[in-house]
Amino acid sequence: MTRVRLVFCMCLFLSLCGYAQHAEKYLVHPLPENWQEQDALFQQVLPKDDQWWKSFGDVTLDSLISLAMNRNYSVLMAVNRMDQAKASLRMAQSNYYPAFTMDAGWNRKQTSGNIGAGSQRSRNSYYDATVNMSWQIDVFGNIRQRVKAQKESFSASQEEYNATMVSLCAEVASAYFNLRQTQQELEVLRHNAISQEAVVKITEVRYTTGLVSKLDVAQAKSVYYSTLASIPTVEAAIISYMNALAVLMGTYPQEINDALQGSGSLPDYTEPVGVGIPGQLLLRRPDIRSAERQVNAKAALLGVAKTDWLPSFFLNGSLGYASSDLKDFNKRNSLTWSIAPSVSWTIFNGGERINNVRLQKAELDETINQFNEVVLTAVQEVDNAMSAYKNSIKQIVACREMFYQAEEVFKLSLDLYKQGLTPFQNVLDAQRSLLSYEDSLVKAKGYSLICLVQMYQALGGGW
Repeated sequence: MTRVRLVFCMCLFLSLCGYAQHAEKYLVHPLPENWQEQDALFQQVLPKDDQWWKSFGDVTLDSLISLAMNRNYSVLMAVNRMDQAKASLRMAQSNYYPAFTMDAGWNRKQTSGNIGAGSQRSRNSYYDATVNMSWQIDVFGNIRQRVKAQKESFSASQEEYNATMVSLCAEVASAYFNLRQTQQELEVLRHNAISQEAVVKITEVRYTTGLVSKLDVAQAKSVYYSTLASIPTVEAAIISYMNALAVLMGTYPQEINDALQGSGSLPDYTEPVGVGIPGQLLLRRPDIRSAERQVNAKAALLGVAKTDWLPSFFLNGSLGYASSDLKDFNKRNSLTWSIAPSVSWTIFNGGERINNVRLQKAELDETINQFNEVVLTAVQEVDNAMSAYKNSIKQIVACREMFYQAEEVFKLSLDLYKQGLTPFQNVLDAQRSLLSYEDSLVKAKGYSLICLVQMYQALGGGW
């Protein structure tokens, strides 16, 4: 069994390498050998398990993506487009085979007796039934090229389905992390509001004892109520992300609200990421594979346009019975048949064929340019995502240090204020800084996860 698996893996690897080499022939510029980012954070070895979202260890995220795969309407429409392309392929393949029709009926006619000297009027009737055959013989490959074009279009629709799945997984993960980030922001606001309320009570006590002016109380309340005023906006954003997730999963928000309530934590993910090498994008990105399939389809249609200059060969025939008397209908003497090979060759049609060749050649060149643009865009997206993720990690480190320092400053300033050793303005500044830096830390963590998701999407991560 191990030997069979080894042989299978080798065959799969060789087929993928063959595909990559086939796709590279359309590239105007060869792919770079390495990414711009050369950091230990990125590994040149691709992960064995391509279900990248499972690395976050979030059961809720896993269930959301699983649900979206089965119920998302963009995915269902992509399946519909595959079914359409498959039906078109079967229709094209049907031209390989002869077409049979059957005619049957009763005929009664009368001839004129006044169409010439000695002519007599007559009446006759007969029954007939005939099976007719028409078959185009694909001598020059016209049908074969049409089938190839439809086959490539079908393959392109499969890759578009794959691209839809890659995009869906990334969209669900991004919306989920945005939701969790916003829920964390809400927790930060509520936690800081509690702390600020405690400071308000401290100022009120000191005011009643005559230690400070009423200005301290008013300033403390101003900061406190400013924080409370920010909470409804964040709560509205939470609802918005929940609604977005519901649409992605093809359902209504009421069905998923219970699973998304609360303040779920953000994964603290800073593990090395497998990115492979640029050339592997040709194997991993469905949009690149789809673009390459579309080039192949246009090349086949160009071949069809060229074969239109050549003659077409047909084989027609019929087999049936005809008799004036129904009781003699199936007798041997009533048998009729015909066979009629034919050739059809358009000599001149006003330049339609030559312009069709030019049209197909221009469309082929366009799809080749689109393919090159898709490849360039893919490399750019990966490079951008790698740079963004690397710098987001640096931002998290900096924001965490700012938050720790802000906590320390707030504690020290409040203790000094209680002792009457520092003005209340220092406490106010510390409060604002603490809230701002803690919020920045949450946003930095969320942004880093979004960058990571975008990188997986840019790499063509599977599902």
